[in-house]
Amino acid sequence: MTDFLNELTQIIKKRKQEPEENSYTSSLFQKGKDRILKKIGEEAGEVIIASKNNDKVELKNEAADLLFHLMIALQELDLNLEDVVEVLKERHNK
Repeated sequence: MTDFLNELTQIIKKRKQEPEENSYTSSLFQKGKDRILKKIGEEAGEVIIASKNNDKVELKNEAADLLFHLMIALQELDLNLEDVVEVLKERHNK
């Protein structure tokens, strides 16, 4: 799991630094922070609905979308999931 998330982080970082013409990720970075944050809001709402409906398949799909867009938002500010994991570890150790 961690290996794939690290790989995905590197792909997202590369799409920000070296935009590709037909890349959804590159297009989000080009549209800016407001568009990225709008996508997070949309996906969070879809996670809520899928969970409320007890739809495990849909919840997995929407959670993946939410996590992906969160990773893009983090990268927009030169952060990544490792930074978030560090915060969780610090909280756990308190």
